[in-house]
Amino acid sequence: MGASRSSGTTDELGPDEDSGGGPPGCSADPGSPAEDAGIPGEPPGSELLAALLDGMDAALCAFDAAGTVTHWNREAERILGWTAREAVGRTGFAGWAVRRADADEVRARLMSAMDAPGRQVHEFALLRKDGGRVLVRTQSAGVRGADGQPAGVYCAFSEVHAQIDLERAIALSEALLEDASWGVVLVDVDLRPTVVNAYAARALGGGRTALLGRPLGELVVQGVEELEAALHHVLAEGAPSAPAELWVTLRTAEGERRRCWRSGFLRLASPLTEEPVPLGVGWLFRDVTAGKLAEQEADRLRFRTSQLHRAARTASECEDPMEAATSLLDFALAGFADHVLVDLVAGERLVRTAATPFDAPGPCLLVSGGAIPARYGPGHPALRSVERTGTVRTSAGAGDAAQAWAAERRWPRDAAHALCAVLRSRGRTLGVLTFLRAANRSAFERPDAAYAETVAARVAGAVDLAQVTVGT
Repeated sequence: MGASRSSGTTDELGPDEDSGGGPPGCSADPGSPAEDAGIPGEPPGSELLAALLDGMDAALCAFDAAGTVTHWNREAERILGWTAREAVGRTGFAGWAVRRADADEVRARLMSAMDAPGRQVHEFALLRKDGGRVLVRTQSAGVRGADGQPAGVYCAFSEVHAQIDLERAIALSEALLEDASWGVVLVDVDLRPTVVNAYAARALGGGRTALLGRPLGELVVQGVEELEAALHHVLAEGAPSAPAELWVTLRTAEGERRRCWRSGFLRLASPLTEEPVPLGVGWLFRDVTAGKLAEQEADRLRFRTSQLHRAARTASECEDPMEAATSLLDFALAGFADHVLVDLVAGERLVRTAATPFDAPGPCLLVSGGAIPARYGPGHPALRSVERTGTVRTSAGAGDAAQAWAAERRWPRDAAHALCAVLRSRGRTLGVLTFLRAANRSAFERPDAAYAETVAARVAGAVDLAQVTVGT
């Protein structure tokens, strides 16, 4: 990609030799090749320099102290169209690479770098061989001879739009890795974080440097398998076509937190190799937990409202009020609980009037042969609900303790969470309604209590009607 005045290929530009007319290392005679002492058995220095310049991504040219072009690489040829043979040996850019009206100014600005310290950056409009103009950004610096005196100038340049694209890419990278409103994590092929931006550090519950190099399993308690599977897929197959929503549980100083991250993935490959070499994965995510929980709550509310509507229509067709009550409970159970028990007040005690099967899922049915006393001990949640005329929520521990807990309270063996809602009608307590969930489900929460109370109010109305009907 480079050429010298002497041979059509790039010669040395340095303080080691001087041909007389230009800076050290530049031949003054276009017909005499430059010589290089070199190391026996190694390529000549001029060929080595030519190979180095050929590998440059930027265009490069050089001038001797008189302003004569001494070097011109292939990237310069690609941008302007002039070959090395056509460029090397010319004095300045006047009349071929720059308009004559601009030539003096361009030459003065380029050659001023010979006496100035450091590098100078300029923008010029250069001429292509086909007559078109191209705006380039140059970086030029002086070259010193063996005696330390100015011997010439080298100039690296690239098209302005390419430079701007590069600067935009760098600026985007820095912005994403600093203050983006999305979490950005770069992971290596071993799935360990190598770069974490501020948003991601806050989401993962650690410092930006403290998270680097740690396995994801140390940060994510649950959901790490899904996350690592997604990262492996990206490394093997490439980025998915759409973002994915991952639910994870994080280990933090305040305890475990359940979060939902909407995630996108990009496979990172080295641009410096012919075959794509994976460098890792870029993982971008945003915490959407609040929105997802709101969506779930809205969906749950719509479903429960629909169930109550269907239950009311079904109950209105029942001639027997107690049949209407059990029909209401069948609709209420869907998606809400695994078991339901109906205990009515009979004097000073509660009697079991209706229930779902203890050993298997099934509909809520009246107790065959009539109501039987519920053998609840003191402090039982159902008794406390009646005493308080309010709702009581309770849960068991894990493992065998849960079965013992359920057996002690006369509930099905798989019960681990309970909600007792009092049955009230016309200012009187008629009994208590108990909903039970198995251990594989979450405990009852406040919204569940509100729903259970709504169901209890409708069941209480049906039970009250049944008692009035029997009394008459």
